[in-house]
Amino acid sequence: MKDAKLIFLKQEKHILSLLLEDGKLLEANAYPLPASGADAAAAPDQAQLPCSLGSIYVGKVNHVVKNINAAFLELAGGQRAFLSLDNRKTPRLLNRTYDGRLLAGDEVLVQVEKEAVKTKDPVVTAELSFSGRYAVLLPSFRPGRLVFSGKLESSRKKELKDWLERKDIQAVLERATVIIRTNASELAEADPLALDILCLDALAAQILSVAGSRTCRSCLYRPDSAYLTEIRDTYHDQYEAILTDAPDLYEEVKQFLAQQCPGELHKLKLYQDPQVTLMNLYGLSAKLKEATETRVWLKSGGYLVIEPTEALTVIDVNTGKYSGKKAVRETFRLINLEAAAEIARQLRLRNLSGIILVDFINMEASEDKQELLQALSRELRQDPVKAVVVDMTPLGLVEITRKKIRRPLREQLGIE
Repeated sequence: MKDAKLIFLKQEKHILSLLLEDGKLLEANAYPLPASGADAAAAPDQAQLPCSLGSIYVGKVNHVVKNINAAFLELAGGQRAFLSLDNRKTPRLLNRTYDGRLLAGDEVLVQVEKEAVKTKDPVVTAELSFSGRYAVLLPSFRPGRLVFSGKLESSRKKELKDWLERKDIQAVLERATVIIRTNASELAEADPLALDILCLDALAAQILSVAGSRTCRSCLYRPDSAYLTEIRDTYHDQYEAILTDAPDLYEEVKQFLAQQCPGELHKLKLYQDPQVTLMNLYGLSAKLKEATETRVWLKSGGYLVIEPTEALTVIDVNTGKYSGKKAVRETFRLINLEAAAEIARQLRLRNLSGIILVDFINMEASEDKQELLQALSRELRQDPVKAVVVDMTPLGLVEITRKKIRRPLREQLGIE
């Protein structure tokens, strides 16, 4: 089993959440300290809090742009947001009955689905969703469906479906779609899954019931801190320990685990050593610095050059200091395969998303190219964020797309 640790560090401006596996940094995120829970919206400083993923607002439509089928909204604190007008999603208007049109001045219930990135506003959706450890619930105006993660095996899907043939769950499906997450594969009985769904249904009902009485632009709901939901959303067997050296963070994580993941409580440890900080113990400062640099060295002596731009990310693979004695074809093949694994890790670590172009070292043999694309696809499947190898262009550039959710690591850390 791999030695994996989830580490939380409190710094001056944010909390670092770091996933370390066999000494390598796999994931890194920097989060401000948001308020949490449904009641946090009532805090007087809500307008000053960042527009975080999963937050639900009463947004005011500033204007509708018909030629791009979208609307621009205003949220708490004057924050602008972009809403795509997907005809499949019926918006919940609070100021009038929806008649198929969204108009300037309308008050609409929306949820943040993508954070603001550089000059781009956060993206919101009219389709609300609530995530638990084992399920995601999407309230609807009509009977919903039971949907299963594509990573679940067919036999497991059937078993889980049989578990949910209960009156209380069927009643939920009359007013919502429920998605069963991959985490449900770890369950040995039905009750935790059913309880997760019923709790999500109760939370959705609570928020929808108060929406009509809240003022325009206000925040109705702010989910648990993102660094806490990482614990809930990560498969329990991906790490052996959860470490922090901040007593207040330890208590916060402990409380969250007791409520959401009691089976994980034994993994939580408060690191206390006045001689060596947790940051220094695992060399995390150096690892974070490497995760923000342009050049990444490979064990073979080759290296990657990673250049994010406003439109896309470009990655160049170079032979560098490689001094092997193998034939040229085999040399290029081995460096490219090593680079493919490292590129998949760097995309996840740096949280690079959107369009990614990779210029691998030129290969002539079609079987070598096919092997490389298969290896890259295999590595990307380990990424919890959807990433897909599109193809190799006639010029030999490999096209990758990775779903945009959070800001790149450099932006989270405030590095220009």
